[in-house]
Amino acid sequence: MIVVTGASGQLGRLVIAALLEKIPAPQIVAAVRNPASVQDLAARGVVVREADYNRPETLETAFRGADKLLLISSSELGGRVPQHRAVIDAAKAAGVRLLAYTSILRADVSPLGLAAEHRETENYLRASGLPFVLLRNGWYSENYTASVPVALEHGVVLGSAGNGRISSAARADYAAAAAAVLAGGEHAGRVYELAGDTSYSLGELAAEIGGQAGRSIAYQNLPRDDFKSALLGAGLPEGLAELLADSDVGASQGALFDDGHQLSGLIGRPTTPLAASVAAALA
Repeated sequence: MIVVTGASGQLGRLVIAALLEKIPAPQIVAAVRNPASVQDLAARGVVVREADYNRPETLETAFRGADKLLLISSSELGGRVPQHRAVIDAAKAAGVRLLAYTSILRADVSPLGLAAEHRETENYLRASGLPFVLLRNGWYSENYTASVPVALEHGVVLGSAGNGRISSAARADYAAAAAAVLAGGEHAGRVYELAGDTSYSLGELAAEIGGQAGRSIAYQNLPRDDFKSALLGAGLPEGLAELLADSDVGASQGALFDDGHQLSGLIGRPTTPLAASVAAALA
């Protein structure tokens, strides 16, 4: 039995969809805070159990009988570490034989502020004695293509990444890698640095959007604080604006670049190219 935490989220749903292509639905557990949110999965035969990162008493019950568990990192920035520890403790108590954790690309050396909680979680997981595999996910292409409508409206892509190269991949690519690790093979003790096969700068992203839309889209590089202010002005919450501005600066330092091709190696196909992600956003 394979348990997927955070199964109602964007990544979690994609992981379960990928698992359903590999194993029978009754062997998959969607562990979610609100079971009513995944009734469509239950209708397909997936087992649904309540599992709230903030309510540890729900976790061990949710994980009972699991052979493998995917800990999808919490979205609650600043509160992730105690939540992740609760999941790891419950998994160990439930006798889980392998825990896969969605970390961040080169978490041990990454300059991104986002990496700190991932490092703490990785260290706690190592100290737990639980067999584990680290899925160090790089940037999702959707993190940038979500802003395509704004780029079209204003004729510009804003950022602070300079000429930094970004090796992103589609969220579905990372989900496929997680499913491949969970559904077969021996992966305990492995650390996978996962990223797209090809890289691009934000200037190239702007050109791709413009080329497909049939209009001129420029890239405007801003100082970090100015970019954050622009994001806040666009209505983003403080925490998300800070994360995106910090990540762009990290990209300028190479934090989002990788050419190891471990992601395509796990999924057995090339990662989704940027042009396809842009086309999906435009559609």
